[in-house]
Amino acid sequence: MRLFTAATLFALFALSGPTAFAQSFEEGLSAFQREDFTTALQHFEPLAEQGDAVAQFNLGVIYENGFGVAQDYAEAVAWYRRAAEQGDVDAQFNLGVMSANGRGVAQNDSEAVSWYRRAAEQGDAVAQFNLGVMYNNGRGVAQNYSEAVSWYRRSAEQGDVDAQFNLGFMYKNGRGVAQNYSEAVSWYRRAAEQGDVDAQYNLGFMYNNGWGVAQNYSEAVSWYRRSAEQGDAVAQFNLGVMYDRGLGVSRNLVLAYVLENLAAAQGNEHARKNRDISLNNLSSEQVTEGQRLASGWQVGTPLPTSSDVTTWP
Repeated sequence: MRLFTAATLFALFALSGPTAFAQSFEEGLSAFQREDFTTALQHFEPLAEQGDAVAQFNLGVIYENGFGVAQDYAEAVAWYRRAAEQGDVDAQFNLGVMSANGRGVAQNDSEAVSWYRRAAEQGDAVAQFNLGVMYNNGRGVAQNYSEAVSWYRRSAEQGDVDAQFNLGFMYKNGRGVAQNYSEAVSWYRRAAEQGDVDAQYNLGFMYNNGWGVAQNYSEAVSWYRRSAEQGDAVAQFNLGVMYDRGLGVSRNLVLAYVLENLAAAQGNEHARKNRDISLNNLSSEQVTEGQRLASGWQVGTPLPTSSDVTTWP
């Protein structure tokens, strides 16, 4: 379950609405893009003082991040609030984040929920996800898994990968919704196809066990590999098991040993135990090759395959 609150939006600028302000706003935006923050501030501040919500939001971003000014969370909150009260969805979301994290304002989950809700009801996918997290954890609101599922779904249907993953988790575990492995697989797949490392591992696990989908070791291997190549230690361990047992892939104890080394290096105790067992089943040449392949691999690159191994069988 992914239970974090998404990070504050940074420098999300949009065109200012009133035409009388448009030229000054464009000049401010151009200055900001050149990283001439002093000039940007000179353009945005008068617009914000005159009530332009987008300029107010932009000032909040500037003060939150210390762009050309001393970083000042309280000042950021003040500008976000003025924009949020006019209905600016990005300011509402950011104000929720500031309240949830106690930045520039006393930490207040109830206040965070209130602002997330206002942004979520305007269709903001990340606010919908965050509101789901608050219901999931009972932060600022009574814990309610059904409400969490409802908000995750609205966000997930807009393509939010974290909401898709969490919705898969809720279906897998029957939390706030009837347990349904097929639905879990569907949502894990949507997140996995967006590159989510945890969803890729979970989708592999579902194929491995035949939960919500016909058992298919080859598919399990494929998804474990994609997760493992992003550095997920559990996926590396599971892929090692598949090589060790020849499930969905030709048996190769050297590759199993490679993966055990990679996962063990991240502290996976099961992988460490399997690695120690493998040492008793491999020749010194195979151990040397396995260690070389493991030490030469980098996260984000393809894992070694059978064609890379010269000492097996």
